[in-house]
Amino acid sequence: MDTVKGSQFTIKEATIQETQQAFTENKVTSKQLVNFYLNQIQELNPLLHSVLEVNPDALDQAEKADQEGERNQGRRFLGDLHGIPVLLKDNIATKDKLSTTGGSHALLGSEVARDAHVVERLRNAGAVILGKASLSEWSHFRSDGIPSGWCARGGQAVVSFFPFPFIFLVLHFMFPL
Repeated sequence: MDTVKGSQFTIKEATIQETQQAFTENKVTSKQLVNFYLNQIQELNPLLHSVLEVNPDALDQAEKADQEGERNQGRRFLGDLHGIPVLLKDNIATKDKLSTTGGSHALLGSEVARDAHVVERLRNAGAVILGKASLSEWSHFRSDGIPSGWCARGGQAVVSFFPFPFIFLVLHFMFPL
């Protein structure tokens, strides 16, 4: 499925700039985009094990972004990532309802003191935190004998990008600090 339900926007291979343009032209809303991704996660994640958890507040964040966009009407710049859903690796701390575990059951239920700096920057840029993506447990620090992409929380992940058409934020390449 390449088109967001109820919209004229084709998501497959869309860039952040194209998505922002679709927001501006009212071809799609952030909430529609988040719903699209949540449906894709529900459908594909049982096979891929690429998403460890979704943010229960993602739809609210998307709705807030849509409301801000409607009120703004192009008067001021809202941020490059305003309304854009992103998944974070599970070793990036978020001070919200999401767990930050490094893929391990040992850290389930623990609370972080604050958002990681990069998460603060993402939120300030208007990003919608969609959830936590799988990773090699403890960023592959636990053991050399564990297959890459395996973690206790999610099992063996299978190719975290394709066929998920998510806007994965590759921090080192797309959002330099």
